[in-house]
Amino acid sequence: MELNRLLLLTSFLLHIKEGHARPMGPVCDKRLIQKYIGEAKDMEKRVSQCQALPTLNGPVILPLVDFNMQQWKSKSDEIKRREILCNLALLVGAVTEAQGQVSQECGFKQLGQLYQHAYTFLLFLQTFGWEEGPWEPDCSPHSTEQTQVTEIFFTYRQLVQGKLRFFFHNLAKDSCD
Repeated sequence: MELNRLLLLTSFLLHIKEGHARPMGPVCDKRLIQKYIGEAKDMEKRVSQCQALPTLNGPVILPLVDFNMQQWKSKSDEIKRREILCNLALLVGAVTEAQGQVSQECGFKQLGQLYQHAYTFLLFLQTFGWEEGPWEPDCSPHSTEQTQVTEIFFTYRQLVQGKLRFFFHNLAKDSCD
């Protein structure tokens, strides 16, 4: 697990563009976001194959990450970033809460991997180097309560496949050669 995190960080650092204090890899290299989407799908598939995955004792709060493309396009990059950060913060919190309720080895292991991936994106977007200043976790995204562990993975995949992918695509237009 630590090796995956180190590889992801190394990937980000290897794509730092000269003259910029921000990693450009996930933004400029379209293969990376496709890799992250594939990993999200794989994690979702693996957790669905866990035997006897229990329903959570108490619900976790997940962000609603679906969006309208027209509305999304009309938002500034900073607003999009803050919205994704809010979604990721809520998702990381839900994963942490679920980890405290899942003792089954397969489910716990998958939640650990999901935490690492989501937290890495959270850190990346917090430190990307924005003019608007640092992100403050004072947001309240639209959310829903869930008791199924698989829904946490579904939400993460939707977030990576949707908002994150389109956000990085849009940034690439302005930031990449």
